[in-house]
Amino acid sequence: MRLSRYFLPVLKENPAEAQIVSHRYMLRAGMIKQQAAGIYSWLPLGYRVLRRIEQIVHEEQQRAGHIPLLMPTLQPADLWRESGRYDDYGQEMLRIKDRHDRDMLYGPTNEEMITDIFRAHVGSYKDLPLTLYHIQWKFRDEVRPRFGVMRGREFLMKDGYNFDVDRDAALHAYNRHMVSYLRSYERMGLTAIPMRAASGPIGGDNTHEFLVLANTGESEVFYDDRVTALKLGARDIDYDDRGQVAAVCEEFTTLYARTDETHDAALFDQIPEEHRKVGRGIEVGQIFYFGTKYSESMGATVVTADGSRVPVEMGSHGIGVSRLLGAIIEASHDDKGIIWPEGVTPFPVGIVNLKQGDGSTDLACEGIYKGLAAKGLEALYDDRDERAGAKFATMDLIGLPWRITVGPRGLAAGKVELTCRRTGTSEEMSPEAAVARVASIYAGV
Repeated sequence: MRLSRYFLPVLKENPAEAQIVSHRYMLRAGMIKQQAAGIYSWLPLGYRVLRRIEQIVHEEQQRAGHIPLLMPTLQPADLWRESGRYDDYGQEMLRIKDRHDRDMLYGPTNEEMITDIFRAHVGSYKDLPLTLYHIQWKFRDEVRPRFGVMRGREFLMKDGYNFDVDRDAALHAYNRHMVSYLRSYERMGLTAIPMRAASGPIGGDNTHEFLVLANTGESEVFYDDRVTALKLGARDIDYDDRGQVAAVCEEFTTLYARTDETHDAALFDQIPEEHRKVGRGIEVGQIFYFGTKYSESMGATVVTADGSRVPVEMGSHGIGVSRLLGAIIEASHDDKGIIWPEGVTPFPVGIVNLKQGDGSTDLACEGIYKGLAAKGLEALYDDRDERAGAKFATMDLIGLPWRITVGPRGLAAGKVELTCRRTGTSEEMSPEAAVARVASIYAGV
């Protein structure tokens, strides 16, 4: 991962089409390239962050006991006709025909397909509870795609679906998803507030959106600012303990936090004035409990312990994986560029060689690069024959959390410089100490 060989097409000027910070910096940092309205190629740097976010989501879903699979992007229209949504969904659905004139669609979500999979293979309450999920590309034909990956037409999304024998078990699945989402967002360096929301075309009565506060958010939000201080931290959660999981959900949803769609002015006015806040939020996920909405219409039933057959209780739960890149940048940047949290950064650290071609400086950079690799850390090494200012500008733009600067003057004293991108503070130390410090920072990430 040397910049002289890497593909990083950075831009010096702000693209005219970019209206918000995240879109501007993703284009300037060479993370994405627009191919059509709301459709992007993910270039190497952006792809690394996308995969890092995806990895966190996988890890936290499986920690909660959820099972991954992969469903196709194209779906037969007949499944959606069974549920009654094919004609109701609207123009956001991309409807197509194959060569045999069969009606198909590019999936905007997967409730029908997962219900079809379930009904084909599960028939007994003994096989429940069951939660299946995947991370897959979706397509919604937005009338006005804008703001880069924040409102694109093609996007990467985690969608999961729980199947339970009764309402109590399904509500535990709902709570389990809320806790797993809170942990996922915290690992990404985000404060994502669960807010009571409207269900939209998914359906159901119980639903929360997770919103990241940002001035560029599309949703107006009303909240008690004490909710922003709540953290899961390192606490151990037993996802099979219904009481413990429900208590965490109560902790994070008792304080007032709602979108404009469900805002209740009377309840809001009961909050102490100093804690009442109105702002903007970026939606990065949503969870739904909708009971038997799909199982009844599509015949997804199980035999219970007393021999009766009942439709399963269901819910669906989504995280906007590709949208999260934009949300993280909106929440974490300055006028120089992106500031990646350690949990999602494309590279943990950048190495800047101030005098490329100088024997001792080159040798020291190689030693640091290999020392970090030995500790499982893949550094981005700027070994280009460029002036120091250009190298620093690139590192600031792409936003790696840490930078090790190596130059002849410092090396003469046995020192390199370790700089924190977020604070801008620098510290001189030996090359070995710099490697050890970076390794210790990422040991707990």
